Amino acid sequence: MTYIQSLIIAILQGATELFPVSSLGHAVILPGLLGWSVDQKSPDFLPFLVVLHLGTAVALLLYFWRDWAGFACAVLGRGDAATIKRERKIFALVCAATLPAVILGFALEHKLRDIFGTPVIAAAFLIVNGFILFFGERIKHAGKKNLDEVGFKAAFIIGACQALALIPGISRAGSTMVGGVIAGLTHKEAARFSFLMATPIIAGAGVLEVPKMIKAHDAIAFDGTMVIVAGIVAGVTAYGSTLVLMRYFKHTETSALKPFAIYCWVAGAIALIMLS
Repeated sequence: MTYIQSLIIAILQGATELFPVSSLGHAVILPGLLGWSVDQKSPDFLPFLVVLHLGTAVALLLYFWRDWAGFACAVLGRGDAATIKRERKIFALVCAATLPAVILGFALEHKLRDIFGTPVIAAAFLIVNGFILFFGERIKHAGKKNLDEVGFKAAFIIGACQALALIPGISRAGSTMVGGVIAGLTHKEAARFSFLMATPIIAGAGVLEVPKMIKAHDAIAFDGTMVIVAGIVAGVTAYGSTLVLMRYFKHTETSALKPFAIYCWVAGAIALIMLS
């Protein structure tokens, strides 16, 4: 992999991991469209992916540091009673939403990626992702709830929606945001919940792979400087993406997911035509 290719993939990862347009789908489609000889199943590619995801997780932690600091204070019982109660509930909701993703991820990840990890099928599911976003907007409830007003059943279901993202082309952020707005959250609160859920999932997946990366280090040939630079680029891109999206959803409540649905339809259709 060249430096230019690594930087393009890093930018793609940082942006599409949080935009509701499927990072995995783009990662599968782009090398095929551009004719890159990048084997994503090669052990040489693992350290690269680990660092990119850790960069994204760090970006999310930096952006939402006040939320995580609030959770820590609530767990320790610091603050007024109302704040402690609210923050503890939100933290419990994040934990409840994370649980199904962890269980289903361990059970299904490798099987689904082996079945669907081809550019043509990823492009087809990118179009499907567009329909998920579009119809999610059509069937949503009036978004008036704040995050602390959501029940644990709804949080668990929203968390389970993350499992759809194991299929390349289906967006984790998109599916969880759709679940959030259907549960009655505003788009801003649905996005906030999606990103809070993403932090432990992305960071946990990266940390789990670090021991494997270290163990296989002697058998892997990669440019450490390139990987570190790509991780920083992914983190900066992810922070910028989060900033843009949170501002967008703050000021856009009507059909906020529709532009992303249209993008998925167009990008998926163009990719299918070019790959075929």
